[in-house]
Amino acid sequence: MSSSTINSDHRSPLMQSNYKLFTELLSTLPKLNRNNPPVDLYQYQGFWYLPKVLEGVIQVQQQFQARPTDIIIAGWPKTGNTWLKALCFAIATRKQHNQTKNPLLTNLPHNLVPILEVEILNNPKIRETLHHSVLSTHMPYTSLPKSITTSGCKIIYICRDPKDTFVSFYHFFRRSHVLSTSAGGSITDLNSSFHDEFDLFCEGKTSAGSFWDHVLGYYKASLDRPDMFLFLKYEGLVEDPVFYVKKLARYMDIPFSVEEELEGIPEKIVKMCSFESLSGLEVNKTGKYYVHESYMLDNNSFFRKGNIGDWKNHLTPEMAKKIDEIAAERLGGFGFSFGQPTAP
Repeated sequence: MSSSTINSDHRSPLMQSNYKLFTELLSTLPKLNRNNPPVDLYQYQGFWYLPKVLEGVIQVQQQFQARPTDIIIAGWPKTGNTWLKALCFAIATRKQHNQTKNPLLTNLPHNLVPILEVEILNNPKIRETLHHSVLSTHMPYTSLPKSITTSGCKIIYICRDPKDTFVSFYHFFRRSHVLSTSAGGSITDLNSSFHDEFDLFCEGKTSAGSFWDHVLGYYKASLDRPDMFLFLKYEGLVEDPVFYVKKLARYMDIPFSVEEELEGIPEKIVKMCSFESLSGLEVNKTGKYYVHESYMLDNNSFFRKGNIGDWKNHLTPEMAKKIDEIAAERLGGFGFSFGQPTAP
């Protein structure tokens, strides 16, 4: 995502033409009306989207050209994306920035590793303007452009226990703001009952689409093309972050040298990117993050707890059992379980 905004009245002629085609497409798609909050979701290629995000998805499919050296971080929202972005950015740019002047100290990780389907609306030439090779997406695997799936670039996917994912997603959703330009810039806080959102999460009818289909799509692809994927579990990253930072560096083809390991560079990266460090930065405590001209987030909404097992404080035993049963039904047949981190 980007902290900048795009004004629909100042689109280039090409963007205006694309937007007209997009609005025509939108009118043909299945629509899910939500009254609280008053937002509509549209189904495209099997996933539900907010219209602005969908516009970006289609532009990525039509315009984005990946390079073989690109690293794409992918994951359903609230599964550890912010942390993983910080780690990968620090790994990729460690020769350019020392610890005391690292851009992570003054920027939200999402501004340094932008989300393709959001940033492309502000910056159609996003690939050409980045000074590193790390990008990100929440798009499902089946909707990725061919330039990503056939270019030889690498994908790092992160998933998380669905019970913790839902709780984190719900709280994140409640802290989002819809900016009403028609009402003089007034802010409407998104609000919905915990139980209603739980049911929609289980059914895959969220603003981020189906969690189950998202994980399954990338997991199956990682089995078919293991050279292209590094499939991570948030819980494993929490349990041994230094091990996984070294693994990430090797996968990104920029392994730590013997000298770097002796200097403790992997450990320093882990410390700089820890939840405590990032959440304590001024930019992440007070900054604002504009997804687009009508949707804003406080930077601190990306840093709630990050704990494993926080779901126990929010879900009833029946709710937890339901999620576990859905996970087993949807993913168990493919040999996938959220119970254990992926093998080292």
